Amino acid sequence: MSVDPLAVLLLGPTGSGKTALSLRLAELFNGEIVGCDSVAVYRGMDLGSAKPTPEERASAPHHLIDVANPDEPYTAGAYSRAARAALREIASRSRLPIVTGGTGLYLRALTEGLFAGPARHEPLRERLRFKAQKRGSAHLHRILARLDAPTAARIHANDTPKLIRAIEVSLAGRKPMSEQLARDPLTGFRLLRIGLNPPREALYDRLNRRCAEMFASGLIEETRTLLIRYGRVKALDSLGYRQALAVLDGNLTEPEALTAAQQGHRNYAKRQLTWFRREPEVHWLTAFGDDPATAAEAIALIRNQI
Repeated sequence: MSVDPLAVLLLGPTGSGKTALSLRLAELFNGEIVGCDSVAVYRGMDLGSAKPTPEERASAPHHLIDVANPDEPYTAGAYSRAARAALREIASRSRLPIVTGGTGLYLRALTEGLFAGPARHEPLRERLRFKAQKRGSAHLHRILARLDAPTAARIHANDTPKLIRAIEVSLAGRKPMSEQLARDPLTGFRLLRIGLNPPREALYDRLNRRCAEMFASGLIEETRTLLIRYGRVKALDSLGYRQALAVLDGNLTEPEALTAAQQGHRNYAKRQLTWFRREPEVHWLTAFGDDPATAAEAIALIRNQI
């Protein structure tokens, strides 16, 4: 009986050393790296996304990096379709796919599929946005609770975009969103999840230093270039770019922006860990990915699977 090919999912918070470990694993196991980062998909957004450098990308084939312009929204559904195609194509050449990144929604879309709900209804969305502005997001939460109590229980009362989508789906689908949920899980692969969870204080120190390097390397100028070329696109609301944009707008000084970005990255890392702890069967490694001992643990995990 044939055995499904292996795919490695390397997950963890920003700054935990996923890139370094993925390059090492790709070198040893004839691997190719599939990015899983909602900012690195955009061309020109290099410093703020901490993309692999050109030299790193030359050392192993990379996929799903620089695949869209910042004014072209790249959804989790689009990512899932492209990433699944990349995994199949890599495996067809008897190479090891290594999915690497920290965007939990992208990873879940890849492995579990997404709910294929009704199409967007812009007039309804606009009415709901108006209600939120006038009466607050809690008003939308109460509407959703009447339409679909189970979904309302899962969505925070301040999460306006998710509330709008849930109401939209419930109304357009003529039944609660919770009764419409249907996913399309990834099949045809054995998934090995390896998680990085280095000591918290060491991670925060590394994130602080990395943010400082981003600003010193020209993040504000990169943001200026993107703003001139694409305008105030949603992609520029990403961590780092948001703070750099505030400097360009005169709302923050550069030191203030750096401090805000550092805090934002620390908070994001905490949220990522919370998300990834819900992933099934993760082999957690408690050091940075560029630590030789961590690499040795990851190598042993993969060798046990091939």
